[in-house]
Amino acid sequence: MRNYSTGRTGFDRVLMAVAATFLTVSAGAALAQSSTKSAAELAIDAAIPFPEPANVPPPTAADIQMDSTPAAGTTDTKTVETKPASETKTETTASTTPAAPATAVTAPTSTPATEQATAPATEPAKAPVQTASKVAPADQPVADRLRELIETKASRYFDRKNERAAIEKFYAARDYAPLWTAAGALNASAKGVIARLNDAAADGLNPAEYPAPNFAAATGPDALAEADLKLTASMLDYARQAQSGQMHWSQVSADIQYPEHPVDPNEVLANVTTAKDASAALEAYNPPHKLYKELKAKLAELRGQSEGPVTQIANGPELKFVKTKKNPNPVAMEDTRVPQLRAKLGVTENPQDNRYDADVATAVRKFQAHAGLKADGVLDERTVKAINSPKRDRQIDTIIVNMERWRWLPRQLGAPSLGNAYAILNIPDYTLKVMQHGAEVWKTRVVVGKPGKHATPLLTETMKYITVNPTWNVPPSIIYNEYLPALQQDPTVLDRMGLKLERNRDGSIHISQPPGERNALGRIRFNFPNKFLVYQHDTPDKNLFAKEERAFSHGCMRVQNPDQYAATVLNIVMPNEHYTPEKVRAMYGNSERDIKFATPLPVNITYQTAFVEGGKLQIRKDVYGRDATMLALLRNEKGKNLEAVVAHAQPNYSRPRADIPQGVAYNDDRGGGFGGGFSSGPSFFERLFGPPPAPPAAENGRGRRIYR
Repeated sequence: MRNYSTGRTGFDRVLMAVAATFLTVSAGAALAQSSTKSAAELAIDAAIPFPEPANVPPPTAADIQMDSTPAAGTTDTKTVETKPASETKTETTASTTPAAPATAVTAPTSTPATEQATAPATEPAKAPVQTASKVAPADQPVADRLRELIETKASRYFDRKNERAAIEKFYAARDYAPLWTAAGALNASAKGVIARLNDAAADGLNPAEYPAPNFAAATGPDALAEADLKLTASMLDYARQAQSGQMHWSQVSADIQYPEHPVDPNEVLANVTTAKDASAALEAYNPPHKLYKELKAKLAELRGQSEGPVTQIANGPELKFVKTKKNPNPVAMEDTRVPQLRAKLGVTENPQDNRYDADVATAVRKFQAHAGLKADGVLDERTVKAINSPKRDRQIDTIIVNMERWRWLPRQLGAPSLGNAYAILNIPDYTLKVMQHGAEVWKTRVVVGKPGKHATPLLTETMKYITVNPTWNVPPSIIYNEYLPALQQDPTVLDRMGLKLERNRDGSIHISQPPGERNALGRIRFNFPNKFLVYQHDTPDKNLFAKEERAFSHGCMRVQNPDQYAATVLNIVMPNEHYTPEKVRAMYGNSERDIKFATPLPVNITYQTAFVEGGKLQIRKDVYGRDATMLALLRNEKGKNLEAVVAHAQPNYSRPRADIPQGVAYNDDRGGGFGGGFSSGPSFFERLFGPPPAPPAAENGRGRRIYR
């Protein structure tokens, strides 16, 4: 019998020799860049048929790398796996010529070894084998539709460019497998995200802004794909607004500036979809501050909830508990709604009692008086509607806008190297606190800016040094509006007040007040450079600290006990110096002295009209109209120009004037030289004669009283 195996082997040897010669002649230039190989190795490589997939450009010499491992047979079908240059393996041979990075050649994994050995030599080349899909077969129709929607209609669901880019990358990495369903059924992550979106009101957000699609009604691939993208969009909207706010602070007023901390959609997608508890992961984008969480708890109390959806009182028969002469001992009516009513109105005794007794009637009467209804203690339809409407509850409204403002503040209020220490000033409460290790270290009263163009701005900056015995450089706005008119009436008035007038080379006027006990800034200035050119300082006029409402300055903040404030701050930033108020006062004199901090102390100027103190909710007057402006924006009152909304909510609102020179530049070396439109120094006439009396009211031609 003829040995076909031996004959086939001889034929193969001839074929390999011919192929080696052909390869050497036709591709000599390319092979010159590769490592030196034996004729047998080159012949084996040349005998491998390379497939030619569609739309793939022909390889160049740099794309080719010879595999030095002999193949099992000369008729094997091979596939090409292209690697980036950084991942390509470089072969080392006896030659001194370095091997060029190229394409690795591997055998297909889907073809059994026995089939490779017996395959006929004339078998055509096979297409490259694709890697295993990440999509379950049952989800492939939805994945196909998701890919089509993302590639062609992503802007329909995501109107932000960075979110579209994140979505395209994220879904592509999953082979467009649906994110929230498996075989059409909701997964655990989807249930957690939907629960958080439905409970957005607990964090002062509007659930209507984050609609959860109805997956139960999505019966086909098209509907499931669309629902998947809609839920992803709502999740990103929630995370963005929970972290940065439902509005940008610049929409509220021009005198607000906080550091930006936008959410990264890539991070949201990764965090929420891999978390064990997707609801908690999404909730974590809300502010972490203790004061925010205390407001959230009070919001839940006012709404009659601790967890879950907002409680709504159902309509029903009128409930009353009225004592009369004829009936001094009325019998309490019973109703299943009463326990909810007790929780909603804060009646803590007998929380599960169904009786509409005197305690409940009293709570209803107080609510009615607060809501502007007839305070008769009768639970009628109008009262139920008012109780169910957050817009009618001023405390709830106030809490919501304050929670929104907490979203603007930095997530880290203090300096970690200083034990998370920081100073925080609350304008409506007229107080300044120093915090460290999560506890209050010190507190004092302050005077802040007048409503209108002298309002104290909201900001976060760092205090870099304090100045003892500061010079007061009078802001140009005060020079032009107050001092120049006064000089025309009395040319000697500046000398009598100890003020120094200088004319600059450009013709402008500079007025300053040297250090001393009469200086408008007092004995100490606390410097945290900012674009509004405001600061905190002492004052020679202490009488205003006795008033309950203390909005009297030109924008800066007067501190009641500056020596104690300085000692407290200095002991945090320079603990080895052992400062005391007495040591600070010993530096008082006639020469400026700067004490620079090795580590700056964060300073946060806030506007908290609602906060919790001693477990009780505290409400303060909306002195600058910020709450009213924000409520108008949150309610999205259509058809109103933003400037009109602001002007209506804040009657004294005015844009910064461009015709007043901004004056003296900030001077780091001297420590003085603040200028611009803000100052907390007393007005010219207040310094001379004290606060002016209230002007008499006059009447215009239409009988309306006007004030000058």
